[in-house]
Amino acid sequence: MEPKWLTWAKEIQAIAQTGLTYAKDVYDIERYQALRELSVDILANYTYESKERIRLSFAGEGGYSTPKVDIRGVIFQEDKILLVHEKLDGKWALPGGWADIGLSPSEVAVKEIAEESGYQAEAVRLLAVLDKKFHQHPPEPYHTYKMFILCRITGGEAAGGVETSGVGFFAEDALPELSEERNTAEQLHTMFQYLHHPEKEVILD
Repeated sequence: MEPKWLTWAKEIQAIAQTGLTYAKDVYDIERYQALRELSVDILANYTYESKERIRLSFAGEGGYSTPKVDIRGVIFQEDKILLVHEKLDGKWALPGGWADIGLSPSEVAVKEIAEESGYQAEAVRLLAVLDKKFHQHPPEPYHTYKMFILCRITGGEAAGGVETSGVGFFAEDALPELSEERNTAEQLHTMFQYLHHPEKEVILD
């Protein structure tokens, strides 16, 4: 579970962003701006990031505040799961990334698999929709929903991409060091449950 200070910072930022979107009164606008700055102060106090960078990445959006969506493609082959080697932290993850405007979740999963692993794929079914706050991910400034979509390979061959340097299939009892910002060991073990029990219902937490 995420630390309370992070939950509070996110909630304050969301209130401020939504308030600034709809507020008309100059005094209300000032109050919402003060709340947004408070959320920045909280993050700056508990992290090593500068206020300027936090404002740009965390407190710079407009419109009604909504969670971000992260989509991961899940592919099994010979009882092993497909993972890609992330250049950013040198660890392993399911292929995937932020949802793109104009693409469906299935289209995003297929696109990310191609870009990060070299394989062409097709989406089969939704496996899980998880809220990152309920899982043991490192703290981050965004409220994020994670969608896990089962896919099957239709072509292509293993190849790294702009963000990845390697591709591999791993057994459940031989997982490599995972990029926990992207996926946890518990989540991968949950995905393996769908390999052994294809009838398992979608998980929604």
